[in-house]
Amino acid sequence: MPGFELFGDLERKEVNDVLDNGVLMRYGFDGMRNGHWKAKALETELSTTFDTKHVQLVSSGTAAVSVALASAGVGAGDEVIMPTFTFVASFEAIMMLGAIPVLVDIDDTLTLDPKAVEAAITPKTKAVMMVQMCGSMGDLDAVQAICTKHSLIFVEDACQAIGGTYNGKPLGSIGDLGCFSFDFVKTITCGEGGAVITNNKDYYINADHYSDHGHDHVGNDRGAETHPFLGYNFRISELNAAVGLAQVKRLPEFIAIQKRNYTILRDAIAQIPEVTFRTVPEGGEESYAFLNFFLPDLESARKVSKAFKEHGIDVCFHYYDNNWHYVRKWEHLKTQKSLFPLSSEIKKGLENLQHQTFEQSDHFIGRNISCLIKMSWTVDEVNERASKMVDAIKTSI
Repeated sequence: MPGFELFGDLERKEVNDVLDNGVLMRYGFDGMRNGHWKAKALETELSTTFDTKHVQLVSSGTAAVSVALASAGVGAGDEVIMPTFTFVASFEAIMMLGAIPVLVDIDDTLTLDPKAVEAAITPKTKAVMMVQMCGSMGDLDAVQAICTKHSLIFVEDACQAIGGTYNGKPLGSIGDLGCFSFDFVKTITCGEGGAVITNNKDYYINADHYSDHGHDHVGNDRGAETHPFLGYNFRISELNAAVGLAQVKRLPEFIAIQKRNYTILRDAIAQIPEVTFRTVPEGGEESYAFLNFFLPDLESARKVSKAFKEHGIDVCFHYYDNNWHYVRKWEHLKTQKSLFPLSSEIKKGLENLQHQTFEQSDHFIGRNISCLIKMSWTVDEVNERASKMVDAIKTSI
């Protein structure tokens, strides 16, 4: 991770094919494109990769979350349960629909704690969104059982976990809807792009229409298409899809490289008694995009994070002090800073967040270091990095 590290001839071929053909838009212009449909071809490939019936490409992972929720009928005043540890896009995508993000604690999987999910359910709850942060998953069976019990929509945000599996099934394919990001720093990149996947045909049709101004995509004359309902523009371009089409064919190669590099690093630091690792539920296999480990306490984690920087060990993150990925620094959400007036329902739903505490999440994120796994590293470079990490940890705790 990320896929741009290994751009090659296959990506260039697919992009040049679009440029030579001249049609950059994914819909219409049938006569000009001479049978070239990169977005359609990528959706077919992803359907196989994710073992799912339906795939709708969109413009980003953020768009994927909004489109997925909208496709299932989530909207104004509905509550969507989400984790405290994620990217800011999670609550942005929820609020864009007029829905209310309800933040709950994570556990040692670094994803939703099922007990916290159950405790947060109210009559307004419409959906639960598990975010598979840093390449791994939470207790999907437990969360799915809660959703079934309370008739809630179960959404998997697998934007950071493409290639991971749970009981042999690809992450993203287990819930009612799955969401993926193919932005510039993901394992598979389109530059910008995302996807909604589902086995529910109605959700898929809704996503197909909603992401393209409500177009029904019936027939071959775009100007004659009807609009069964309101939609917006979350389309992906053929250029972006072309890059993704090349990359998805290389996913097994990418995962194998990530696993090799991840394993070398993990085996090295596992020899340090004070280091423990995130819990991966039984039956789960990470995508190996990140190596996540815990130190004894917050002070140790801060010292190790500082030592990593001093030793030139890059792309390792202590999210407790991060502006983008943990609730602690989301002041713009807590104080409801918006360019436009928020609805009274959202304002009321967020009013307690400014003073709300998440001790359990602090306990895990405060002690966690998350290291991105690059695919461009040679084996010698990974071994050297492992040695530096061990030294930095030992001298810091």
